[in-house]
Amino acid sequence: MTSPLARRRARLAPLAILLTVGAVLTAFPFVWMLTTSVKPLSESRQYPPQVLPSEVSLASYQRLFEDLDFGRYLLNTVVVVLISFAGLLLMAMAGYGFAKFRFRGKGVMFALVLATMMIPVQVTMIPTYLLLNGAGLTNTLVGIALPALVSAFSIFLFRQFMMTISDELLEAARLDGASEARVFGSIVLPLSRPILAVQAVLTFIAGWNSFLWPLIIANDEEKYTLAVGLSLLNQQLSINPPLQMAGASLMVVPILIIFAVFSRHVVRGFTMSGLK
Repeated sequence: MTSPLARRRARLAPLAILLTVGAVLTAFPFVWMLTTSVKPLSESRQYPPQVLPSEVSLASYQRLFEDLDFGRYLLNTVVVVLISFAGLLLMAMAGYGFAKFRFRGKGVMFALVLATMMIPVQVTMIPTYLLLNGAGLTNTLVGIALPALVSAFSIFLFRQFMMTISDELLEAARLDGASEARVFGSIVLPLSRPILAVQAVLTFIAGWNSFLWPLIIANDEEKYTLAVGLSLLNQQLSINPPLQMAGASLMVVPILIIFAVFSRHVVRGFTMSGLK
C-alpha cells in the first residue's frame, strides 16, 4: 500500500515533467547565444548547426573591445546605471513622505504621481530633450540618465512598502530625540532593504537596456550605451553570428547575474509591498 506522499508525488510527476520541458525550451535560445558567441566564424555557419562548439574561441569578444569600441560603450552604460542609482534615495524619500506624513493635498499629489504612469514615455521625449538642451546636458551621460532618475512606479512601491513599517517604532525614535533625517537613515532605510533590492534591480535593468533615449540625446558615438552599440553592430557589419551573439551576451548575462543574486530580495520586496 502506497503512502499519501508517494501518491501525491505520482500525481505531480506529469506536471514536473511538463515544467522541466518548458524550462529547457525556454533556456535553449540563451544557451545557443552563449555557445555561438564562442564559436569560430566558419563553425557558426555549418549546416546542420551544432549546439556545442568543437573549440572555444574568444576572438569575437576580443574584437568587440579592441576594434568596435565596446569597452567605451560598456563604461558609458555603467556610468548611466550608477547615476540612476542616485534616484533610489530620492524615490525612497518621496515614498516615505507619502506613507508616513500627513499634509494637505497628499492624496491629490499622490494621484498626480500615479497619473504620470499613464503618459507614454515617447510623448515626453521632445519636451524633455528641449529642457535638457536648454540646460546644456545633451550629448552627456548625465543627460542620458537624468530622465529616468525618478519613477512614479518606484515611488508607489516605496510608499506601499513603507506603510508596513510600524508607526510606533518611528514615534519612539522621535521621542528619543532623533531627527527626521536620523529616523529615515537609521530606521526606515535599513528596514526597507527588500524594496531597495527590488528598485536596484529594476533601475539596473532600465539603465542597462536603455536604447531609444541615448540614441536621441547623444550625437557622438563616444556617448553611446551598449544597447545603441549593439544596434550599430547589427547594422554596420555583414552577417557574423559569433560577433553578434557575443554582443548580445554582453547585454544579457549581467542582467541575469544581478537578478539571480537579488531574486530572493525581489520576491520578498514585491510580497511585502502588497503586489502578488
